[in-house]
Amino acid sequence: MSGPMGVGVIGAGVISDTYLTNLTSFPDLRVLFVADLDTARAAAQAAKFGVPSSGAVAELLASPDIELVINLTVPSAHVDVGLAALESGKHVWAEKPLAMDRQTGRKLLDRARERGLRVASAPDTVLGAGLQTARRAVDAGTIGTPLSALALFQVPGPEIWHPSPEFLYQPGAGPLLDMGPYYLTTLIQLFGPIRRVTGSGARAQDRRVIASGPKAGTEFPVDVLTNVTALLEFERGGSAQVVFSFDSKLVRRGQLEVTGSAGTAVLPDPNKFVGSTVLHLGDEPEELAAQGHSAERGTGALELARSIRAGVPERASGELAYHVLDALLAVEESIAAGHSVEVASTVEVPPALPVDWDPFSATFGT
Repeated sequence: MSGPMGVGVIGAGVISDTYLTNLTSFPDLRVLFVADLDTARAAAQAAKFGVPSSGAVAELLASPDIELVINLTVPSAHVDVGLAALESGKHVWAEKPLAMDRQTGRKLLDRARERGLRVASAPDTVLGAGLQTARRAVDAGTIGTPLSALALFQVPGPEIWHPSPEFLYQPGAGPLLDMGPYYLTTLIQLFGPIRRVTGSGARAQDRRVIASGPKAGTEFPVDVLTNVTALLEFERGGSAQVVFSFDSKLVRRGQLEVTGSAGTAVLPDPNKFVGSTVLHLGDEPEELAAQGHSAERGTGALELARSIRAGVPERASGELAYHVLDALLAVEESIAAGHSVEVASTVEVPPALPVDWDPFSATFGT
């Protein structure tokens, strides 16, 4: 098959702005449809980004011209929407987390395999120039053998900026499931699969208040841990200490450091596609500027599309997302049980992107 791959977007919420900005800029993709339970919201997004059609999910899934579904629904709907897309014969790019639990996550991936289709998943920030440059430096042995890492994400909570943050305090989200995938996906690129976790966590408040937007002043319940720390141990050796919190009074604190046998690398923000890596190899730090493409969210969907057409494995695979989910759920189980928990799954770490990989080139023909 030649020509751009037809794409349909399900979910016209806040994150769809970023996705649609990028997806509509890639010559290898053609966004054909935006769907949402709120069809008026879907129509508004379609008009804003020049997408020819909008409407209900069933209409999108019935379109024979759509090969790839971009699933931007809330976490609790990820698997159901993904399965429906697979049953309609379409590949799936899913926002994170892949699923709410291991059973349904495995069901989604197994069904894709049965149907000869693919499921890939965010985060795709790990494919950005910033983290890819850091990865290439670590792979090249710049800091020696990676030994340990420190990952921090601490904020007051998304209710200070998000107009509808309630879902971020429900199962499938919280700082662990919402932000953890960015950091764990990056760490797995550098250290390999996770074999065991030990966690500790707490919930600071039972209710929170929306601070901005049309629902400002609205109180809502908190049903997840909002401050989580964990020790991750990797199959190939090495460990990482991680902290994910919506309880910090700091405006935003983020850090990801990897210490190796010959030096330390301070990586860019795992929730971003850009940023420099700072190497500490001697008396003075060295800044390693990012090399590579400038695309953002949606990069993983494009890389998936190109991999499908080329018949090669995609980098932000469903199996990688499942291993991340497995490890994050193991952290929750460790906190509840009060002891370490083994991570049952494993995954093959994908290769780094070539430096010259260009999302803005047309590789599918016309």
